Order: sequence, then structure tokens, then C-alpha cells
Amino acid sequence: MIEELLPETVVAVEARGHDEAGHSPLYPEEEAIVARAVAKRRREFTVVRSCARRAMEKLGVPPQPVPTGERGAPLWPVGLAGSMTHCDGYCAAALVRLTDLASLGIDAEPDGPLPDGVLDAIALPAEAARLRRLDEARPGIHWDRLLFSAKESVYKAWFPLTGQWLDFAEADIEICVDPVDRRRGTLHAVLLVAGPTVDGRRLRHFTGRWVARDGLVATAITVPRT
Repeated sequence: MIEELLPETVVAVEARGHDEAGHSPLYPEEEAIVARAVAKRRREFTVVRSCARRAMEKLGVPPQPVPTGERGAPLWPVGLAGSMTHCDGYCAAALVRLTDLASLGIDAEPDGPLPDGVLDAIALPAEAARLRRLDEARPGIHWDRLLFSAKESVYKAWFPLTGQWLDFAEADIEICVDPVDRRRGTLHAVLLVAGPTVDGRRLRHFTGRWVARDGLVATAITVPRT
């Protein structure tokens, strides 16, 4: 599901369910992160890192631990960019060589409405207006949840390039629907603060893709080399 949203240079591995059986064990530095975590958090942590190590193998990189750094961001092996996501019953990891992409972000969420009050906290007025139009024209997808997922993917692509927080209100995201398959489409995120510099060029927007299927909405943002 995630792989179809990404360029061919990206390797993605996903897992349904959160059973730790059959997945690679954690490294000691990873164990330390979840030593006091509840069982659900530990299962998701273990499965998504197993996905990441399988992606490393597909890229020809020896499996390695994926510890966390500032703000909980995953620390990838030298020369790689990556992103991970997990929600109830689904985990995925995506990896790419830094020679092919500058950064990427992925996110998956259950295709259900956001809890009360969350949309008001994350959506700009223009975004909320576009969501209302999508609800009227394309019912059947929880567009508020899709916007939340897109915001998460934008942040995950942003942080490795800047090392800085990006507030929900600092990117204006437009969701575009494919005219043929109306359960997928593209994303256009305008950065409302100074964007990162990639290969000497200041970025003002990010782009990506989305899909809604099998009870999930999934989004991916990729930042190409310039």
C-alpha cells in the first residue's frame, strides 16, 4: 500500500497485524527505548523496526538498529533516508539512498473520523474549506483523517532536513483527487515558513501522493534531490 505511493528508488516493507512472532528481535539500544512501554507500544515498535531491517536488506545494507534521536525521530544508517508508520493492525517502513532522495515521510491512519476538536487544531481555514468541498463531492473517505495523515508525512519529511519543529499551521496542504480512481490522488503542501535548503536550493513546497483502501488512509511525501 505504501510502496505504490513512492518512487521506484524507494524500498518499502509493510506488515499487517502487530504480532511480534516471526519478526526480528530488537537490538539492546532499541530495547532500552521501550523497556517501560506498554505491550501495544512495544509490539508496534518491534514490528515496524523489523520492517525497516527488511527494507535495509532489500537495499543491500546490513540490518542495523534504528534508535531514536531528537523528538523521537528515527536515526538511520549513514547514507539512508527513511520513514516509519504504525497504526492499529498496520506497520510500514520506507528507505531510500540519500543519493536518490533528500528526504521522505510516510503515514498510515485508520479511515475513520478524527476525534472531536482535532480538525480545528490542525487545519487552516483554507484547508477546512477544501475538506468541506471534498466531503460534499466525494463522500466515502474521511478527508479530515487524510489531512491529518498528510500533515504527519510532511513533518516526517521536513524534520530530517531542518532539525526543527513544524507546526500543523505552518504547511497548507491541498488534497487532489485522481479523476479515474477517486480513492487516490496527489498532495501539494505549501510551506508557510522558510523551507529547508536542498542542494543549494530553498524549497517552498513538498509534494506527495495518497490512497484510501482496506480501511486505511496512507500518505507519502518525497523530497527529490535538486
